[in-house]
Amino acid sequence: MIVRSLKEIVGTERDVQAETWCSRRLVLAKEKVGFSLHDTVLYAGTETRMWYANHIEAVYCIEGEGELINDETGEKHRIEPGVMYLLDGHEHHTLRAHTDVRTVCVFNPPCTGREVHDENGVYPLLTEPTEKENA
Repeated sequence: MIVRSLKEIVGTERDVQAETWCSRRLVLAKEKVGFSLHDTVLYAGTETRMWYANHIEAVYCIEGEGELINDETGEKHRIEPGVMYLLDGHEHHTLRAHTDVRTVCVFNPPCTGREVHDENGVYPLLTEPTEKENA
């Protein structure tokens, strides 16, 4: 069993900072449970373009207001507490944060914690070494 609090993650290597967001990684690939779980805040007044070419991501908004844009279709969706979106088709998308937007995100395959968005908004597919590779 793993029990972990957000306050013990803040300020550690699991607290990843970027220009438009911060992501606190509660569960990572090294836990070997098949997904990663992140508490992410997108900063008010920012716009973040993303494309998870290598991951499926589910996002659940718990605080704040924003707008999700499907960059492929132009379709827009209001993001507010209680709204979930699932990027099951590897969609190019943009999130505009009108206020700080706090979300809970689940990634499959799981993130290692070392990922950063590249110039296309993509997380590379990183894996953890197997026990055999560590030996």
